[in-house]
Formats: sequence, C-alpha cells, structure tokens
Amino acid sequence: MALDIVVMAAGKGTRMKSARPKVLHRLAGRALLQHVLDAVQGLSADRLIVVTGHGAAEVEAAVAGEGRVFVRQEPQRGTGHAVQQALPVLHEEGTTLILNGDTPLIEPATARALVEASGGERLVLLTVQLADPTGYGRILREGEAVRAIVEQKDATPEQRAIREGYTGVMAAPTAALRRWLAALTCDNAQNEYYLTDVVAMAVAHGVPVVARAATSETEVLGVNSPAQLADLERRLQRRTAERLMAEGVRLADPARLDVRGSLECGTDVDIDVNCVFEGRVVLGDGVSIGANCVIRDAQIDAGAIVHPFTHIDGDGRPVRVGADARIGPFARLRPGAQLAAEVHIGNFVEVKNSTLARGAKANHLAYLGDATVGERVNYGAGSITANYDGANKHRTVIENDVHVGSNCVLIAPITLGAGATIGGGSTLGRDAPAGQLTVARPKAITVQGWKRPAKQKKD
Repeated sequence: MALDIVVMAAGKGTRMKSARPKVLHRLAGRALLQHVLDAVQGLSADRLIVVTGHGAAEVEAAVAGEGRVFVRQEPQRGTGHAVQQALPVLHEEGTTLILNGDTPLIEPATARALVEASGGERLVLLTVQLADPTGYGRILREGEAVRAIVEQKDATPEQRAIREGYTGVMAAPTAALRRWLAALTCDNAQNEYYLTDVVAMAVAHGVPVVARAATSETEVLGVNSPAQLADLERRLQRRTAERLMAEGVRLADPARLDVRGSLECGTDVDIDVNCVFEGRVVLGDGVSIGANCVIRDAQIDAGAIVHPFTHIDGDGRPVRVGADARIGPFARLRPGAQLAAEVHIGNFVEVKNSTLARGAKANHLAYLGDATVGERVNYGAGSITANYDGANKHRTVIENDVHVGSNCVLIAPITLGAGATIGGGSTLGRDAPAGQLTVARPKAITVQGWKRPAKQKKD
C-alpha cells in the first residue's frame, strides 16, 4: 500500500518577528522542519512532500534530499489549501500522513501508529488533552465517536471549553482525501480552507474517524513565537538530560545542558554546568568535562579531562583527544587537531590541523598550526608555528623529545630534530639538528649613557 507523507511548511511565522522562515528556526541545533523529516525517515514513504510558501527557495535548499518533493502554496489560504497543493503528486490509493513543519517533536512511533491505524480505510486524528487548549481546534464527539473539529475562532463558548485539542496531525485514506480536498470551501471567519473540515466529510461519507492520543503534550507543541521556541528547547534538553542520566552520566545541573547534535557517553562521565555539545561528540569512560565548555565534532577518549572554558571545534574534521589527556582551561582545539594519550594542552593554547604524539605538552599561551609533534615534546609558553606565508600553508615537524623554549617563532616549513633544544626567544627559519641547542636571536647590547625621553614641561 502506497504511503504519502505531506509536511506543511509554508507559513511565515509573523510572531517570530524574524526574516528567517519559521520552519528553519533551530531547535537543539537543527531546523524545526528537519526534526519532522528525521522523525518520519524510518517510515519509508513512497513520497515525502513538503509544502513550502514563505521563503520557499530558502526552505527547499535547507532540507533538500533524495526522494523529497516540494510543492508551493502561494498565497497561503489555510491548512486545507496547503494540502490541496499536494494533490497532483499524491497516489490514487493508499494512506496519506499529514504533519506540521513547526511541530518538531512528533515521535517516530506515533507517526507509525497513525499510519497503521488508518490502513488506507480510516481517518485518524492525533489529539491531546490540554489544560489550556487556546488556539487548538476542538474535537467534537458523540460518545466516543469523533464527529467534527471546530477551529478556535469559529467555536462557541461551550465548544471552547472542550480540552481535547486537534494537533494538526492526521492519517487519511488517500482516495477519500483527494475527494474531500476538492470539496473544501472557505465559508468561515478566516475565509480560509480548513483541513479540519474533512472530518465532517468523512462522517457524512461513512468513513470511520478515530482519535489517537499523543504520548505527551511536548510531542505536539508547535512553535509560533521565540518564547515558545525557548520553552520547547528546554523541554527537549531536559528530555536529553534525563536519558543521559539514566545511562549513568553525572550532570552537575540537568537544567544547564545543551546537546545540539548527538552525544554518546561511556561509563562514569562527568559533565559540569553550561556545556554545549554540537555535531557528533563521543565521550569515553571516565571523561570529565568542566564548566562552560563548547565541544563540536569530537571524540574524547577514556580518562581525559577537559577543564572549564575550553572550546573544541571539529567543524566536519573531528578533533581527537587521547586517553588521559589534559585540556584547558581556556584552550582551543580546531579542525584536524589529533591528540594522542597523555597530551597536555593548557590555558590559551590553540591547536589547528596538528598531531601531537603521546605525552607532548603545550601548557601556556601557544599556537600549533599545521604541525606534527612527536612524543614528550615540551612546547614553551608564547611560542608559535608561523605556518602561513600569505599564500600557502606549510608544515612544522617537531620530532620526539624536543624542547622549545618560551616565545619562539618557528617559520615553516621547518623540522626540529629529535632531542633538539630551541633557546627561548628564537626566531628560527631553518631546520634544527637533533640533540643540539639552537638559538636564533640578536645579541643583547647595553647602550651606555642612554636616557629615556622625558616629557617637556609647559610654561
């Protein structure tokens, strides 16, 4: 049986007060619409149709993917009008699942249950019991049978007192849905075509109408304002925090955690407050993350400690931190940083596109860019690799057991041989031989009789 999924994503979102299309506002690091598309990925729909309108080109570019079909609703004249735009690409038979692009936390299991309950024969509505159902269409029943949905603006005072609200999600037999959509009218307070009117049509045509309750209010909450987006962010982050704690992760404060991608944790992981995890992050057994760290696209191996205020950003080229390494505080690891076991990167040290072998240390105020650093290297405070000549990047090779003094400039391409020592303050533009002391700095001189300039006194 054919399955079509229609996602309505045409609205402007006036209350967001933003130039960005509403469905592209981000929740936990992903667009609202992307959450919905990810939730139904496992349903293996024959067609996944996204109805766009406001900012259509931007929305389509953001979520384009194999098997996705885009249709445009211009102008926007209600939910029924939105689904009407999908009519040319719907199958003749089967089931159509209709979702909202601004209701991002629909559970995959819920979507599947609606499709299965419809079976191409029944109209299935996803409903929710709300303490305050303002803004929701109300479910009208005769006993257990659903007879209609009335929109908030068209409801009587008695109908507005009903607490069971329609979430905007339904699964319908496609053949019947096609007929119902063609018969919609805009005879209502908003002069719009309401998708909810198909319920009364289904009743009139003898098609069974079934209501299924959402698993939670959070699952069906939509986003229409920055305040609602922030509320949903906190709900989702709390859900993530509870899952992590159930797996044994120790969070200093579950309310101060932000996971904006995927976070995988081993046993005995500790995470302090105000940490942000983006992209894909993997924390090994016994890893400790200090307060106020931002970590994106990284693997941090067992026993490593990341001290507070450290920024790790793999940005598509994941950073690797080896077992029992010590990073920070106030360190920065950039794309391509690959640190072996027991490496130490200290305060205000930046590492980019560089590998550091076991036991290497750069403990203070240093820069390592495009460098290959051997085992047990000690890299002094204030030292940098000058890796860019204004047009091209060049590599610095520092072999095992090298000691680089403070405030050195290593002008790449350059190799420091194993066991070499570079005197503090050196600006080195040639290779340094293994096992030798190399110093490259001007000789100190003292100017006899020199006096510091003094300010002239005004009369």
